[in-house]
Amino acid sequence: MNKYLILCLNLLLFTASFAQNQRPQIIETAKDNPNRLSLLSDHPAYQQYVQPNENEHCIFIDSSKQFQQMIGIGAAITDAAAETFALLNKQTQQQIIDAFFDDKIGIGYNLLRTTIHSSDFSSESYTYIKEGDASLNSFSIAHDLKYRIPFLKSAYKKNPNINLFASPWSPPAFMKSNQSLYNGGKLLPQYYQSWANYFVRFIAAYEKVGLPIWGLSIQNEPMAKQRWESCIFTAEEERDFLTYYLGPTLKKQQYAQKKIIAWDHNRDLIYQRAHTLLSDSACAQYIWGIGYHWYETWAGGTQMHQNLSKVKESFPSTHLIFTEGCKEKFDSLKLNNWDIGVYYAKSMIRDFNAGTCAWTDWNILLNQNGGPNHKANFCFAPVHVNTNSSEITYTSAYYYIGHFSKYIKPGARRLACSVSNSFLEATAFKNTDGTIVLIVLNDSGKPIHFKTFLGNQFVEIDSQPNSIQSILF
Repeated sequence: MNKYLILCLNLLLFTASFAQNQRPQIIETAKDNPNRLSLLSDHPAYQQYVQPNENEHCIFIDSSKQFQQMIGIGAAITDAAAETFALLNKQTQQQIIDAFFDDKIGIGYNLLRTTIHSSDFSSESYTYIKEGDASLNSFSIAHDLKYRIPFLKSAYKKNPNINLFASPWSPPAFMKSNQSLYNGGKLLPQYYQSWANYFVRFIAAYEKVGLPIWGLSIQNEPMAKQRWESCIFTAEEERDFLTYYLGPTLKKQQYAQKKIIAWDHNRDLIYQRAHTLLSDSACAQYIWGIGYHWYETWAGGTQMHQNLSKVKESFPSTHLIFTEGCKEKFDSLKLNNWDIGVYYAKSMIRDFNAGTCAWTDWNILLNQNGGPNHKANFCFAPVHVNTNSSEITYTSAYYYIGHFSKYIKPGARRLACSVSNSFLEATAFKNTDGTIVLIVLNDSGKPIHFKTFLGNQFVEIDSQPNSIQSILF
């Protein structure tokens, strides 16, 4: 064969390969087949635009309309997660690290939350000081050095670009009106400065051991009186603590660049809290974002995403960050419940479409009992590990979250995305490398053939019953 024919053959092979790569890639997880974040062999071809009919299933992406920039997706490394992780053999530990933090063989987490001393998801209650030490002379994170910090460092070793934020569940008991870590109570005014200093000591201690703190929330669930670690802050109390104590103290100690997250509770009261804090310029100057959880299902059984949109519309420069959510009331017989993953996907799609730029699951993993938890508040996590056998169970939530975290990269911009019917839900982002990622949830229980329109072209795609797809353009 002469050189010209060889050159032509190579050109044809390159052209065919290029054309194939220009076709969308479809990654799927489906209930009724073995696909789990599986790349499908089907690569649909682009077709020239034609006017869709009203009875067709269609998704429309407008890449010229771009919105919030993605910060990241991840979960919380609590004491419970770290204590569970520490009981595993080295091989299983590495599997866990790869599963969450490797963006090739895992799902590429890049955002982490941790707690400032204990939460309910610890084996015991503790603080970093001796009781009564308002001067913080006894401050020490020695407790965290045993389990939590090694787990966090393992995550950072796999992905050095993780952003870590921290949240307190309660000030030390002596600083509170009820003299207890539990059952709500309030931070006494005479300890506002001491508690602000406590945040500074925490940041300094963690950064000294090589764990940079990206952000802080002021108080976990400030309107919840829990039988575990908790503390009540009204909107006005949170405003005043931030304005006159925490904000100035962080600034004075050269920590003004830390992202301060207010509220850190459910979507139900989020607008009232955001309005109170952000309408006050002295307070608003310190706030990076408004954090929220998803536990407001008592309010009619629905997630109140419309309240997020109202906050974003009224305060467009403020970031929205999902700081916690999980399926409560652990039951080992429901580990394979597909609805858990669906709940996550619906929440994430609706949150992102409402303007959310960062999304953090609760415990990154738990043991076979949904703990440990010192108040028996056992819950589900995306991954459960049997600490006796080191057997790993990946729930549907792991795969459903992975459809977002693996493909929507930090820096991505959300795109305008419209669905023509209620059988599908979708959101779309454009990564910094130009890749467009469309996430499509089919919770209808039946196969759906749909068209996705992008510019002057469209592609036809089949989605399986009870499935989620990440489609890369």
